[in-house]
Amino acid sequence: MIRVLVVDDEALVRSGLRMILEAAGDISVVAEARDGAEAVHAARQCRPDVVLLDVRMPGMDGLAGAAALAEIPDRPRVIMLTTFHRDEYVHAALRSGAVGFLLKDTPPHDLAEAVRIVAAGNAMLSPTVTRRLITSFAQRGPSVADQARARLNVLTDRECEVIRAVARGLSNAEIGKELSMAQATVKAHVSRALAKLGLNNRVQAAILAHDARWDKVAPELPTGVSRVK
Repeated sequence: MIRVLVVDDEALVRSGLRMILEAAGDISVVAEARDGAEAVHAARQCRPDVVLLDVRMPGMDGLAGAAALAEIPDRPRVIMLTTFHRDEYVHAALRSGAVGFLLKDTPPHDLAEAVRIVAAGNAMLSPTVTRRLITSFAQRGPSVADQARARLNVLTDRECEVIRAVARGLSNAEIGKELSMAQATVKAHVSRALAKLGLNNRVQAAILAHDARWDKVAPELPTGVSRVK
């Protein structure tokens, strides 16, 4: 059973999300919260697998909440949920540690599927957000690429190879096969690279690699990100 924490300042929205998710059969809403601060407290108490977190809330908003959730032990995986799709929200959410970003008009079945995908260790963006994010990558300037490459210089050659593969969307198993490494070794390289770069997850590493133009092809969707179809 996937344990979910629902965070929104509107009680009606929280109730609707609870009904949708629990109707899926394999998802349980273990707690609700009204803002980011309550979300952090609830997450410490209930230890959810996934947090559905609204972006715009009074008090501690979703972006600050996502950053705070990333600091707790055994941090949950965060999906930002909003009626808005402004680029700065997407970028800020992903860089704060979120691994999903969905609009509130996402169909119920797709919402439940997004929770499953994120709980399984992958990332999830709505199609609208995906298109805007890809466009944003295409418009990044040379200075951004230079700054990203400077950050990536702390990695060893092997770590660079692994992060390049992560940015192409490969799983640990696929990276291991391509680079002739055991999955455990790949996982260790990813963990060390994230620690050196001060990043929370593979999505952030993919964003940094794309900023550095490491993909050497037209900008694509960041690492391991799935689309709701």
